[in-house]
Amino acid sequence: MLGSSEMLDTFDVSSNISAQTPSTRPAWELHFEQTLAGNVSCYTKELQLPEDMRFTQDTLVSVVAYCFMFVVALVGNLTVLVTVWGSRNRSRVNMCVLHLTVADLFVTCVFMPMETSWHITVSWQAGDLACRICMVFRAFGFYLSSYIIVVISLDRYFSIVHPLTICDAENRCKIMLWVAYTASFISSFPQSIIFHVETHPTFKWFSQCVTFNFFPTPTHELAYLIFNCVAVYLLPLVVILTCYLLIFLKISQQHAKHKKHRAQRYGFLSRYFKRIGAAHTQLLPITTDGARNLEMRCSTTKNLSKAKMKTLKMTLLLVSIFLLCWTPYFAILAFHWISKEQAMQLDPKVQRFLFVLAVSNACFDPLVYGMFTSTFITRARRWRAYIHQRFTRQSTVTTT
Repeated sequence: MLGSSEMLDTFDVSSNISAQTPSTRPAWELHFEQTLAGNVSCYTKELQLPEDMRFTQDTLVSVVAYCFMFVVALVGNLTVLVTVWGSRNRSRVNMCVLHLTVADLFVTCVFMPMETSWHITVSWQAGDLACRICMVFRAFGFYLSSYIIVVISLDRYFSIVHPLTICDAENRCKIMLWVAYTASFISSFPQSIIFHVETHPTFKWFSQCVTFNFFPTPTHELAYLIFNCVAVYLLPLVVILTCYLLIFLKISQQHAKHKKHRAQRYGFLSRYFKRIGAAHTQLLPITTDGARNLEMRCSTTKNLSKAKMKTLKMTLLLVSIFLLCWTPYFAILAFHWISKEQAMQLDPKVQRFLFVLAVSNACFDPLVYGMFTSTFITRARRWRAYIHQRFTRQSTVTTT
């Protein structure tokens, strides 16, 4: 799935009947052939919909999961959006977090409601044009989320590894954000061409938004799946890991240089004061204006270092959550390509859980931002108090 609903088709058959078999044929067509092939008398019997074309207990679990994630993600991301938008701190990190929130809101307000309603109706009832448009926006949020994470990683890389380029940092960040939006739209636009509405050959009332009958060969379909996997996960993964590897190497080098410089500079003074006693420390001109200024500059440098490390920890945690949510899903996808027969034996519930875990990334991002931002926590408490007050007032009016 991810940026591509095609990936979801490979595993999550409850939401899309185009789950492909090794022959890239939809489940309902194979079911139709298995029911009628070699037995003409079957035409007189009543045909039943296959399980993946009915609302089942597993489908209900998916609906409940999507509804829960929708509430959590909507409240969390709206809180982040209001907090960052109203903040006086217009830093690049806040700007990136704002756009990451927009990407998560795309997933929350487009993908989750559409997936929930699609699970409930099972079939696609909105027509061919809506099928093509919805598939584009369905994938757009996931692409944008991946690329914004890449932008955040690159911004931290330039900030720490190349601090002298700070003058161009804001313009560079804006350009990277524009590239992220453009690349997301370009990557998701093919969905409008590939996806279309097909009607069941037996149950004429059953239609579905699928990719079936578009790819001329299984090789073409596999190539498109690999493209989506690379564009939405593997390429961002390589960029992210490279950025943070270089960041940690830079931090390690600076720490080693600072430790060596400190030992060389203060080693002699430390031994000297140990010999002559603590009384001689009064000879240091700590009350002069120059010393105060030096102390203030050292304090400011220390605070800036702490702020930068705090930002680095937040962005690193955002990246880690992204990788933890999406890596299991793409690992299963890769396993399907390597050994399709064994992958088909995997429990569909496990496959569905991994996909829901990937989508839940939109729920975790606001929590990460809240852990590092006091303003977010304050505003979240206000929202909680307001909601509690409204429910209390409503219950009082109802009882009276």
